[in-house]
Amino acid sequence: MAREPVFDVLAGLVRSLFWLQGLRVDITGQENIPRAGGAVLAVNHTAYLDFMEVGLVGRESGRNVRYMMKAELEHGIVGWLMKHCKAIGVDRGHGAQSYARAVAALRDGEIVVVYPEATISRSFELKEFKSGAARMAIESGTPIVPMTIWGAQRIWTKDIPKQLGRNHFPVHIHIGEPVGSPGGEATATAVDALTAELRSRMAELLTEAQQNYEMPPGARWVPARLGGTAPTPERAVVLEHEELARRRAAREQKAAREQGA
Repeated sequence: MAREPVFDVLAGLVRSLFWLQGLRVDITGQENIPRAGGAVLAVNHTAYLDFMEVGLVGRESGRNVRYMMKAELEHGIVGWLMKHCKAIGVDRGHGAQSYARAVAALRDGEIVVVYPEATISRSFELKEFKSGAARMAIESGTPIVPMTIWGAQRIWTKDIPKQLGRNHFPVHIHIGEPVGSPGGEATATAVDALTAELRSRMAELLTEAQQNYEMPPGARWVPARLGGTAPTPERAVVLEHEELARRRAAREQKAAREQGA
């Protein structure tokens, strides 16, 4: 692994944070992270800080993963960190450019992290998947490695108070074998088929990660299907739409104030 001083320091800080919190991180399938060559690392999204576990998984195989992050963060200290950690800025207004950068990184032998659900799942179940991971893999000729994290939502997620202290929470990470056949033409049929295959495999991995994990009945971080009080997937969709509506209204109010100033 090539030396990247900024990434090295951040990785050390993450390990220290995990130690301070007493997190018990258990990884199954670490051997499925390639030690060389490009790959799309597809991860479920249940928590604000689950990117830390993703980075740990990469380091355990001697790799520095490349995150796709909002382009609006590319300024100040965060922008500096993104630059030195080779993060890929995602600009919704110029999506084609961001996509091209990700494909180029994959072809250059990088591991690019993709959250197929795009946003945090309030139900802690898998949401519908976007097609970006499949399209990138096919176009770049690289494999998709599916990965699921379970337990990180107990630390910090949407609508639940943060638990950042020394909590000793277990975090289960399951990494599967690569899915699909890299390369070929990224037709709509091929992309849809690979996306469906990826989601099916990640659903299996999530179930495996949840096995033997103590989940108290009625706990807010436990899916309704498993006896918890997290929103059902259907209710979670409603909450997400309401959140988007509030954000849109806030932006419109801000724009109106700026015009009136």
